[in-house]
Amino acid sequence: MKGGSLRWRLIAGGMLAILAALAVAWLAMTWLFERHIVRRETAELTRTGQALAAGLRLEPGGAPAIDVALPDPRLSKAAGGLYWQVSSPAGVQRSVSLWDQALKPSGEAHADDWSARIAAGPFDDRILLVERSVRPDRGGPAVLIQVASDEKALRAARAEFGRDLALFLAGLWVVLSAAAALQVTLGLSPLARVREELARLRKSPSARMSDDHPREIAPLAQAINALAEAREADLARARRRAGDLAHGLKTPLSALSAQSRRAREAGAVEAADGLDDAIAAVAAALEAELARARAAAAREATFTSRTAPLAVAERLVAVLERTAEGERLMFDIEIPPALRVPASEDVVTEMLGALIENAARFARRRVRVSGASGEDGPMADGPALFVEDDGPGMDEGRAEAALARGARLDEAGPGHGLGLAIVRDLAEASGATLRMDRSMLGGLRAIIAWKSSVF
Repeated sequence: MKGGSLRWRLIAGGMLAILAALAVAWLAMTWLFERHIVRRETAELTRTGQALAAGLRLEPGGAPAIDVALPDPRLSKAAGGLYWQVSSPAGVQRSVSLWDQALKPSGEAHADDWSARIAAGPFDDRILLVERSVRPDRGGPAVLIQVASDEKALRAARAEFGRDLALFLAGLWVVLSAAAALQVTLGLSPLARVREELARLRKSPSARMSDDHPREIAPLAQAINALAEAREADLARARRRAGDLAHGLKTPLSALSAQSRRAREAGAVEAADGLDDAIAAVAAALEAELARARAAAAREATFTSRTAPLAVAERLVAVLERTAEGERLMFDIEIPPALRVPASEDVVTEMLGALIENAARFARRRVRVSGASGEDGPMADGPALFVEDDGPGMDEGRAEAALARGARLDEAGPGHGLGLAIVRDLAEASGATLRMDRSMLGGLRAIIAWKSSVF
């Protein structure tokens, strides 16, 4: 079976194993009980036969006679369930309970001991029969003494015992199943700690699993720690190399920009334009690489950082209001003071900064920055931040192009600024999603929304 819960598999397996064992126990104990009551009934019938043998005599013609009165009331009632019969070649004596029926003799009767068997009996029933061949007189004929009882009484006792035993074993199965469930729960409790530590490891690559684990789980924890250390080292080396490469190329690019300006001043405008285009392409690639490094850092900070976006937005707006574009706009900030988002302050600053700058570039008169928690916000899940403007907006196809990996809005056509793909990378790295739709102000609304599971 693929998937599913290991705990419930073990509990279900234990319950089935206990049920099978108790079923075998029920069969074995019922069989033992049946043997026990057959032995007891055989012993009782043997005692009755011995009493008949003690009172047995032969008539002058060789017919048997019984001079003892047996007190069992079943013998004096027709089909009473207990029967005896004494027979010889000269005649037969039988109990009143046999009425007009007779016990069939067999050739298995022994002279030295009593023998027992299940046989067809009177009144179309089966009986437990005890018989023995005796000679009251040394020179007289052999006399067959037979004593029998209805087997249905034994079957009824066995069925009653089986029902009572089944009820008891059913209760025992419930108790043992509960004990098995408790044992499985206690046995798997160390795995719950492993799950919690793995969740912490997923949230923070620098975290490690503790050494306080049972002997059976300790090798697994050590292997996971070794893997986490290798992963963290690989990520650190990759980020360091990317950053070193990007920063190392900035100086040559600055030198090329200076050469382009000199060429333009010297009249080589076409060559300078081509050089500027090449420099811009390389600069875009560098910026994207640096954004990936920042996104990796943001991913490591996810689940461990909590930032108040209100202070970040106020600081960004205060700077934009001093620019030429910001002086003509009205900025509304509607972020609850208690709102917190699961990202570092640097990441929130970069994301909001790019979105507010783009909104200010295309807004006519108004830019609104708002936020909401999962309980009362339109996302109905985790916290969300909104940046809206009253500009011309953007259709859905161009919005998707703007968010394409590595794309720039000024290369894809008119839109809301530069770097939305980088904002999307940073949002995804912090456990959020970036999407765009139509604002109530008439322009574009950019939404950064976190899932509640990120907290």
